[in-house]
Amino acid sequence: MTETASQYQLHSALKTYFGYDTFRGQQQEIIQNVLQKKDTLVIMPTGGGKSICFQIPAVVLEGLTLVISPLIALMKDQVDGLNANGIKASFYNSSQSSQEQQSIIEKVITKEIKLLYVAPESLSGLENLVNEKYISCVAIDEAHCISSWGHDFRPSYQQLGFLKKKLPNTPIIALTATADKATRQDIVEQLEMPQAEQFISSFDRKNIELEVRPADARAKQIVTFIKKHPGQSGIVYCLSRKNTEQIAKKLNDNGINSDCYHAGLSFEDRTRVQEDFIFDKTQVVCATVAFGMGIDKSNVRWVIHHNMPKNIEGYYQEIGRSGRDGLKAKAVLFHSYADVIQLRKFATGASNEDVQIAKLERMKQFSEATTCRRKILLSYFGELLADNCGNCDVCKNPPTFFDGSVIAQKILSTITRVDQKEATGTIIDVLRGANNANILDKGLNGVKTFGIGHEISWKDWQQYIIQLINQGICEIAFHRNNALQLTDFSEKVLFKGLKVHLTHPVYSNEKSKTPTAAVASKKVNSNSLFERLRKLRYRISLEENLPAYLIFNDATLKEMERVRPMSESEFLAISGVGQRKMEVYGDEFIAEILDFIGSKIKKPKKTDTHLVTYELYKTGLSIEEISLQRKLKAPTVYSHIAKLYSDGKDINIYDFVSKSDVEAVHQAKIELESPNALKDYFDYFNEQMDYFKIRLALSVIDKDE
Repeated sequence: MTETASQYQLHSALKTYFGYDTFRGQQQEIIQNVLQKKDTLVIMPTGGGKSICFQIPAVVLEGLTLVISPLIALMKDQVDGLNANGIKASFYNSSQSSQEQQSIIEKVITKEIKLLYVAPESLSGLENLVNEKYISCVAIDEAHCISSWGHDFRPSYQQLGFLKKKLPNTPIIALTATADKATRQDIVEQLEMPQAEQFISSFDRKNIELEVRPADARAKQIVTFIKKHPGQSGIVYCLSRKNTEQIAKKLNDNGINSDCYHAGLSFEDRTRVQEDFIFDKTQVVCATVAFGMGIDKSNVRWVIHHNMPKNIEGYYQEIGRSGRDGLKAKAVLFHSYADVIQLRKFATGASNEDVQIAKLERMKQFSEATTCRRKILLSYFGELLADNCGNCDVCKNPPTFFDGSVIAQKILSTITRVDQKEATGTIIDVLRGANNANILDKGLNGVKTFGIGHEISWKDWQQYIIQLINQGICEIAFHRNNALQLTDFSEKVLFKGLKVHLTHPVYSNEKSKTPTAAVASKKVNSNSLFERLRKLRYRISLEENLPAYLIFNDATLKEMERVRPMSESEFLAISGVGQRKMEVYGDEFIAEILDFIGSKIKKPKKTDTHLVTYELYKTGLSIEEISLQRKLKAPTVYSHIAKLYSDGKDINIYDFVSKSDVEAVHQAKIELESPNALKDYFDYFNEQMDYFKIRLALSVIDKDE
């Protein structure tokens, strides 16, 4: 395969299956690396397009791509999305019967599926398949779970090192949205792929506005916030089960459709809450942090933290569940010192208690920061942002700064002179000239900067160091006993005259409380094209038993609203519209757009797209000829024929579908008992009967009944 042919093939697969014309960021480079059979580590923010990095290779490679995933919800969501896009995928886990599991194994052997999702605990059931006869690629999703340095450590992930030994010539791609330096190193070591090429994308989710509020009358503030964002999906994260139930009740009492989710619910209730949210039946879910992991719901517009998360990784991952479609989103965090006390209690006694406490302290510092919050988030993951973001509460209401360059130089110089081996408290003791046992035992009273900051209080030095960390001018090495270390910015401050702006420390009891003004509820413009397309999408999602965002995400609907495609070729050009979705949904969305345009220009009567087809049919044109004249695909024209027949038009339906096909579909309808969608029939016939024939046959059956 030539390089040009390879690029063409990749772009063709991207458009055909996912509806996108171009790759984002490093996606194409990552995919090429995998196709060259090289091990790969991908650090990419939530919503950045990680899944495409292994799903496109899965389509291109001959064998099976095995995907290791931690949660059943994640597997189901991904598999539903792949099948909706025309890619054959399945999952294998403990929720299935032995017959279902055996059926999956047989499909792998006969190469009927391209991707198989499996939890690490279930890998033993696939022991005979984990060899290079069947598997062309292994993808390990949520790879941070393998590391005890990570925020979501899972012991079951630590067995995955055997994969490289058993599949030495098979590329492994490990992916995560949240991993600091220590965690990244741990991932490649434990997966036995030390030579893996690392692709670290920007962690900057510019579309998410960040805000921290004091925790006064939280429930009232949450109600007010949601009423300012009517009809928008959102998640309220809470620390306890009781909180989730209380907030959900408060929201429902105020006319906001909400539900709660926590580990105390039965499996059936948790599944129901999750699916109602995915299918847009529930607007708001009040949940503990277990909710949302792996759910690729792209139209979540906001996330509220009723309580402070226990670390920045968790916070970043949770706010990343909003705005996955790239449209504007908002993250609101309520900060309370009581939450900090509670989280410290939770960490006490843990095997990595020191790490947990240190990470909690960074989360607290983020909440109390007086510098750009996005700078803090990005610097935590090793990404330095030179300019303030302009899209957080600190940037929008900046505090008063002073030139703190000399203070910064004293701190950085001390970090340098102790060989970057000491934590914050020791650095402050050196600066203040403390003669305590720790300083004397280590001989740090002989450091040149000893005592140069004796006039500044211990607490103020602590605040200044926190501000430097928040600005990325120095950083904490959690895996090195929380030692302070220099960054690329440090040298610029020490030797190149980079100015450092600090604020005078303000402590919690001195902070003024920002009053929350009552805001009148906004109303959704139900007559906008976007809302009409959203309602159409919702109706189809119920008919197809498929989450609405898997049909088209909000960003795709917004582009439809802006471009207003009125032909198949125009519709196919919309980002997010692939070939299969054009064939299955195109005619209905185009009809809705035409109807909207017709209503706006006040035509006396709109000509439905299927009626245009009917006029051409009456002239004796064939399906192929109508397709050419209307620039529509044949399946779309067949769907018009089915509707016309159902509407009582003079259509000789048996010119297009045989009586034996109608009888077969009728039998399938009886055996399936309550089929939810055309796909149920398509699967029943082992994908051997075309969708358009099924639709035509059903039009005959429904009319006869």
